[in-house]
Amino acid sequence: MRNPAGPGTVDRLEKARFRHETYEALSPQKEQKEKKEHKEPKEHKAKKQHHNNGQQLLGDKVKGNGRHVIHQKGDYTTSVDVKDGKIAGVHVKHAKKGDVPVKKYKTNKKMAMVRPAPVQYASLAAMELQEYVGTVYIGYSYIDDYGDEEIYWFPYDMILDGDSGAVDYVPAY
Repeated sequence: MRNPAGPGTVDRLEKARFRHETYEALSPQKEQKEKKEHKEPKEHKAKKQHHNNGQQLLGDKVKGNGRHVIHQKGDYTTSVDVKDGKIAGVHVKHAKKGDVPVKKYKTNKKMAMVRPAPVQYASLAAMELQEYVGTVYIGYSYIDDYGDEEIYWFPYDMILDGDSGAVDYVPAY
């Protein structure tokens, strides 16, 4: 039986279909559609930043190994893992959503001041200022439901792994 369209028509149709399927597979529109479906979590910019003195919040708990809660804000609980007197990590847990991502910063500026006692002698204040002059500070942060960033600052020498994984801190304001 002869092909009414002529010899080789089936081959041409198959080649055309193959080219069309290949074009669709490589099409930029299809790639964009796939990217929309598999979006990476977007990094949020903080509306406000709240700086906390992690060293002061941790206090004498640094002497005991284990996980210690240092701060609670609404549904968020911040805890610190201590190992041999050094901070091994900071974790934030939301009461309903579970673990919250924590970002690690480093800076040479003291971002969270030690809260002074009601009466403080000038000589004592000067000693506290000199204690960590020229020190690198490591901050651990998370962004809450309102878009505010909570940052807990510690002197570099309190951190077990130093500044590994930390990005330079640039103030938002």
